[in-house]
Amino acid sequence: MDLIAKGAEANLYRQADRLVKNRIKKAYRIKELDEKLRKLRTRHEAKILENAGKAGIKVPRILKVDEKENTIEMEYINGSRMKEVFDESKLGEIADLSKKIGSVIARMHASNIIHNDLTTSNIMLKEGEIYFIDFGLGYSSTRLEDKAMDLVVFKKSLLASHTKNYSTIWKNILEGYKIDSKTEKQMQDIEKRVRYAS
Repeated sequence: MDLIAKGAEANLYRQADRLVKNRIKKAYRIKELDEKLRKLRTRHEAKILENAGKAGIKVPRILKVDEKENTIEMEYINGSRMKEVFDESKLGEIADLSKKIGSVIARMHASNIIHNDLTTSNIMLKEGEIYFIDFGLGYSSTRLEDKAMDLVVFKKSLLASHTKNYSTIWKNILEGYKIDSKTEKQMQDIEKRVRYAS
């Protein structure tokens, strides 16, 4: 297995067409608590991925979950990160892809799945299909506040990563999402709170 990424919570290994995500030990935590947390988070992420797949969202297929070793073995999505796709594409293609992304996020939220780390580094393009990856911070919620916050976080990441084409991307994501007035107002309220707090 080849180590392809080291994160704060987990290391990622690739073996042919498989990706293995291993939640690493935290020396600063009490051993028993650390083991419990890693096991719960491993189980939780696998469940979120399973629910997303059932909702028709393209995500890595789970192949094996080992709660003893705190690993999830899943399909490796051999595609291009949307971050690079957006940087290298023309405006028309960016607009079309953004609409698709918005519609997938809407389906995710309709299924009460909050990704909680929406960035163009966690969205892949493979053979014309949009895939969402890394649900390590994801959770289930019916609350409008949580769905709106998911969008606000994504908006902020787009502003930081895609300054040049931000307007085209965000406008078309909202169009694909079919944003309603309640969600839009909730987003505005969150953004006001954030500005006030800072």
